[in-house]
Amino acid sequence: MVSPILSMNQATIKHADLRQTLNTLTQAGYGSVGLWREPVEAVGVPAAVRMVANSGLRVSSMCRGGFFTMPEGPERRASIDDNRKLIEETAAFGCKTLVLVVGGLPQGSKDLAGARTRVSEALAELEDDALAAGVTLAIEPLHPMYCTDRACVSTLAEALDIAAPFDPKAVGVTVDTFHIFWDPDVLRSITRAGREGRIAAYQVCDYRTPLEADPLLSRHYPGEGVIDFKPLTEAVAATGWRGDIECEIFNQAVWDTPFDEVARRVADTFDTYVAPYWPAC
Repeated sequence: MVSPILSMNQATIKHADLRQTLNTLTQAGYGSVGLWREPVEAVGVPAAVRMVANSGLRVSSMCRGGFFTMPEGPERRASIDDNRKLIEETAAFGCKTLVLVVGGLPQGSKDLAGARTRVSEALAELEDDALAAGVTLAIEPLHPMYCTDRACVSTLAEALDIAAPFDPKAVGVTVDTFHIFWDPDVLRSITRAGREGRIAAYQVCDYRTPLEADPLLSRHYPGEGVIDFKPLTEAVAATGWRGDIECEIFNQAVWDTPFDEVARRVADTFDTYVAPYWPAC
C-alpha cells in the first residue's frame, strides 16, 4: 500500500505524458502528484485541470517557475510575465505551491551577489500576484554545483533570508534532501523555516558518488546513496508542516524503466527510508 503522504513528482517518469502519469499513479495507489508545466501545457491547462480532477489525485506542487536573474530588459520582462502565468496555472489546479529554480549567472557575468539581488527584486514584483492567487512561491536552494547555471541560491538559510521581507503566504522555501543534506546548518535552517512558516514543499531523493556524466541526472531512489533521511525528515515533521512529501528523481536509468515499476520502487523505498520518521505513517 502506498503511503498516504507520498507524492511522485512527474519528472520521475519524465517520458510519460500527463495521462500516462495520472494513470500510472492512480493504478499504483498514489494520492498525490507533483506536476511539471510542459506536460500540462501540452494538453492545455483547462483540459489538464479536468484530467487531474477526474483522476482524484491531489497536486502537491507545480514545477517550475523562476529563472529571473538576468538584468533588466526584454528577457527579464518575459520571465516575470511567464512566472505570473505559472502562478495562475498553479492556482487552476487548486495547488498552493509553485517551486522556483531561481536561475544562475547571466551569460558573461561573474556577479553572484547581483544575481541574488535580482531574485529578490523579482519576488517583490510577484508577491501580490501570488497572494491574490493563494499560491506560495517556493524558493528551492540547489546544490552548489548548480550555482552558476541553475540556482544562485545554494543553502536553505540563504533562501530564507531572501524570503524574509515577503509574506510567508507568498514566498516560502522548498526543502529538497538532494540539494541540502550536505549543509552543516541544515537542521537549524529547517527549524527556522518552520518557525517562520516558510516550508512549502518537502522533496526526497538520494545522492551518491561518483556523479553521472551529466550531474543533473544524479538523483537516486531513497536508500541508494549517502543521505540520512531520518534527521531531515524528523526535523521537517517537528515544524508541524504536514503536506504531501514528493519523490523527485532525475536519472536516465530511472527514466528508461517502465512507469509502473518506477512507481512501485518509489513507494517501496519511501516506506523503508522516509516514512518511518514521519508521524503516523
